Amino acid sequence: MDAAWPALERHEAGTWVLRAAHGVTQRANSIWPRAASAGQPDGDLARLLADARAWYRRRRLPVIFQLFDNPAMAALNDLLDAERFTRQSETVVMTRSATAGGAPWAGRANHAIELSPMPSEDWLRVWWEVDGRGGEDALATARAILEGCPSVYALARDNAGRAAAVGRLALPAGSPLGGVYGMATRPDARRHGYAAAILRALLHVGGERGVTDFWLLVTAPNHGAQALYSRAGFAVSGRYLYRQEPPRRSLTGC
Repeated sequence: MDAAWPALERHEAGTWVLRAAHGVTQRANSIWPRAASAGQPDGDLARLLADARAWYRRRRLPVIFQLFDNPAMAALNDLLDAERFTRQSETVVMTRSATAGGAPWAGRANHAIELSPMPSEDWLRVWWEVDGRGGEDALATARAILEGCPSVYALARDNAGRAAAVGRLALPAGSPLGGVYGMATRPDARRHGYAAAILRALLHVGGERGVTDFWLLVTAPNHGAQALYSRAGFAVSGRYLYRQEPPRRSLTGC
């Protein structure tokens, strides 16, 4: 997951990885506390947090953690609770083997799908209109993140030739895993089977590239997308959330 959505800046801080990308997307601007951080003394966690705060302040970014809410992270979660970090953007991790699901998901898409190793302008426009946050500068940063991992980009067009839906299969170098990202459909093109066609195409090309297992990420409230992915053979394998430091209040008055 880290390799599939690479931050533009990375800093190894003990057992934590600090990531930054000009504030574009939470994932690329958050701390990844690797599993090895479990069981550290409270003093070590407090020191790591102090160092992380200084690193993000130099970049004028908030301190955000991406972490699984599980027993291994209990001590860190306790510290973040004491520091009044918020809990937000709960995300479901779904996985599937390359051989799961059967027909028709193992076959080719039933819509004409354009595949490319780089995101086209049409691909970026659809994705950014649906999921984007920010202007052209933010889009340029998002594009750099996308292109930081070898990928296949899928695009479906409507009967008028307009880009209707997109998706991305991230193929981290040296890994047998493939990650489905960037699934987005224009609001006026929904319920026409485009998302299913995109997903089917990405699973097919992944199989051709030797992918043994797939993963994808979907926000916890998005039950419609989760239903689509379940029909495609994906099952929930975990959850994570983001924990963000509350903003500091500026002094007011004279």
